[in-house]
Amino acid sequence: MDLRLPGVRWLRSRRPRRTLAAVAAAVVVLAGAGAGTWTAVASDDAPAVRRADRVMDVGDGVRIDTSYFTAGPDGRRPAVLLGHGFGGSKNDVRRQAEDLARDGYAVLTWSARGFGKSTGRIGLNDPEGEVADVSRLIDWLADRPEVELDRAGDPRVGMAGASYGGAIALLTAGHDDRVDAVAPAITYFDLADALFPDGVFKKLWAGIFVNTGGGCARFEPALCEMYERVAESGTPDEDARALLRARSPSAVADRIDVPALLLQGQSDSLFPLGQADAAARAIRANGAPVAVDWIAGGHDGGDPETSRVQARVRAWFDRYLKEDEGADTGPAFRVTRTGGVDSTDGRAQLRGASADRYPGLDGGGTSLPLTGREQSFANPAGANPPAVSALPGLGGSGGLAQLSSLGVGVSLDFPGQHARFESAPLPGDLRITGSPTVTVRVKSTGKDAVLFGKVYDVGPDGRQQVLPSQLVAPVRVEGAEAGKDVTLTLPAVDHEVRKGHRLRLVLASTDLGYASPAAPATYTVSLKSGLTVPTAPGVTTAAAPLPAWVWWLPAAGAVTALALLLTGRRRTAATPPDPALADVPLQITGLSKRYARSADRYAVQDLSFRVEKGQVLGLLGPNGAGKTTTLRMLMGLIKPDAGEIRVFGHAVRPGAPVLSRVGAFVEGAGFLPHLSGRENLELYWRATGRPPEDAHLDEALRIAGLGGALARAVRTYSQGMRQRLAIAQAMLGLPDLLILDEPTNGLDPPQIREMREVMIRYAAAGRTVIVSSHLLAEVEQSCTHLVVMDRGRLVQAGPVHEIVGSGDTLLVGTEEPVDEPLAEKVAALPGVASAVRTDEGLLVRLDADGTAPRLVAELVRLEVPVASVGPHRRLEDAFLTLIGGSA
Repeated sequence: MDLRLPGVRWLRSRRPRRTLAAVAAAVVVLAGAGAGTWTAVASDDAPAVRRADRVMDVGDGVRIDTSYFTAGPDGRRPAVLLGHGFGGSKNDVRRQAEDLARDGYAVLTWSARGFGKSTGRIGLNDPEGEVADVSRLIDWLADRPEVELDRAGDPRVGMAGASYGGAIALLTAGHDDRVDAVAPAITYFDLADALFPDGVFKKLWAGIFVNTGGGCARFEPALCEMYERVAESGTPDEDARALLRARSPSAVADRIDVPALLLQGQSDSLFPLGQADAAARAIRANGAPVAVDWIAGGHDGGDPETSRVQARVRAWFDRYLKEDEGADTGPAFRVTRTGGVDSTDGRAQLRGASADRYPGLDGGGTSLPLTGREQSFANPAGANPPAVSALPGLGGSGGLAQLSSLGVGVSLDFPGQHARFESAPLPGDLRITGSPTVTVRVKSTGKDAVLFGKVYDVGPDGRQQVLPSQLVAPVRVEGAEAGKDVTLTLPAVDHEVRKGHRLRLVLASTDLGYASPAAPATYTVSLKSGLTVPTAPGVTTAAAPLPAWVWWLPAAGAVTALALLLTGRRRTAATPPDPALADVPLQITGLSKRYARSADRYAVQDLSFRVEKGQVLGLLGPNGAGKTTTLRMLMGLIKPDAGEIRVFGHAVRPGAPVLSRVGAFVEGAGFLPHLSGRENLELYWRATGRPPEDAHLDEALRIAGLGGALARAVRTYSQGMRQRLAIAQAMLGLPDLLILDEPTNGLDPPQIREMREVMIRYAAAGRTVIVSSHLLAEVEQSCTHLVVMDRGRLVQAGPVHEIVGSGDTLLVGTEEPVDEPLAEKVAALPGVASAVRTDEGLLVRLDADGTAPRLVAELVRLEVPVASVGPHRRLEDAFLTLIGGSA
């Protein structure tokens, strides 16, 4: 979803400029630096980037080291300020600055006070220190002839950065009205809440902060004194909270009213997802556009998704700084999920899920009963030994949170130091997206109690348990001697719990990362409610993308084949073609593919179907159904373990000549960013070794509908434009069999409609299209036939009208939603094969003995609030019925 109204520029009322930027004298370039040191940055991409290094005097003896990047022809352009992370310097963001400069921005980077070559003491983004410095940098940008102005002294400027640099972006937007858009990543909204969550001191992360800064003496005296006081007592006081809140974006929450892209890490015990949630709610309340993106990595490690994140930041600035109406800013909410295993290497795959609105942390909740008696446990003297959840600062690609996403449990709770409560085995898969909550009664033999709440995913055997993202929620319960009811907000996560697994609530007295009371005490805890779990039903997962190398592999195969021919080498005899299938675009027989390093787990198992000329075949199935693996085998990218694929009678194998009659589009197409769209297509076709006249380039470009953008560098393209270019690439040569994997991702509704018409026209000429998509409504309108897969197997194949119009399935409309226990009772009725809950009621499939009148009578007996009964007519209903609701 693009967060704008078509044709409407984002405007916000500008209050009179605050005095913050004008507190000190104007910025002065240090004598001896002259106009700065200019350097032309060498690069494989044109144009070259020019860099000017300057040291700026911002007053009070503080000097800020900066670098200024521009590229391309003369003329004004928007500016971007890029901040660095805590303990780093301007050099950490140099590569991103150069890329943004090539994309038409004037980019200024700087080292914050106390870091790099900048002087001054660290103020943790003090409004009178670091924030005032940035306002002076904006003053300097306003005087640059390369920078676009909104008015005199007011440059068009956006801010981005991660962690410490993300916070300064939000803070400056609240203090200086000249900031026009922000894109902060893995940062905080309330630093007091981050380091003192629910009144508990996050001691290890706080210590890392101080050590990374070079020791307490490098900080402002007030901060050093505060840290030493809290570290000694183990308990944050109100003065400490006030000091950190004054340096937090939350202090100016009502004044941050610019378009904000909030990127927050799921693998992050320092600044968890709740920090972005608070920022999103505050900025949206001010009327500004907001998008929230939960990335895979964070301060505890995991994949930072650097390329994707920077591309999205660039698109955000293209829209709100360049006012590019065609810039695809992405969905209002996106979350990266670990879904499935790559059959070629056994590694987990990342894929995106999205929604057209941000669900918050409590959307679509469902309540799960917990069992467990009242339990007493100890807070040991000195809070030792402590339980283990995350290891703060571990970082890198091997972070514990990443291991937990792969199903590896590494947490530790000591006997006698925790209570635990469990749910029953789940009747179906459950996706948690947000913060679960539970109410418990807490009693302590001491004055206060400090508890650490966490929810484990426990396997069917009861032994394997995983703590999602390695996160724990601390809470200080004051006045617990007489007993007190407490509602715990547990860590926000995005995690799928499989059918048959249990959820285990653990309340521990200690945790390695936090300060607990040193005095021994006994805590007694009992349940007062079930576990409320947010499910965010509006968030849907995209199909797993194929890697970019699928695009250059056909070209590499062509080159390799030519080399073999020229050197006289001979292959072993190929499987002879089947004359009876010479006119059949595709026949798959008994196809199977096991997961890597597994003898009995299959990505695809015993799959068979046939596709005829002129068909538009939809390949459907839930995540993990085996669709992508099937397409990889069809394109000759991986070998099946058993079975056969024949295209026009020829057996498919890597490099098979018949693959020249196959065109393919998958997500993640790899284009050379410095070449234009047309140049990329021409280069791709030349690599195949086929004559230029066979490319039908002009026809493919008309299909793409990119217009004048074909002459622009691909690095300037939005996601939707890249999608259309990749579709045109797949259609080069007008192949007899065209494979499209999620072709409508990134397209807006008119473009989706156009893509639908393209597929229909393409097949009407006697060619064949296979399309894999999660947009069931589009599949129903564009496809003539369907193949439905689930868990690697064929569920059903046939014409769309036969599958949709299957008479054994009834849609039972109800006056109110049906809960899962009642749906299970309906599924157990005589004559009923399955019953699946939908938004309208129940989707019931009858078996051979079932009839509609008998079903209605049984529903009335069960007191189901029936409002209507009729045959279903939607592909979505048929799909849910065929796969038993497992999508």
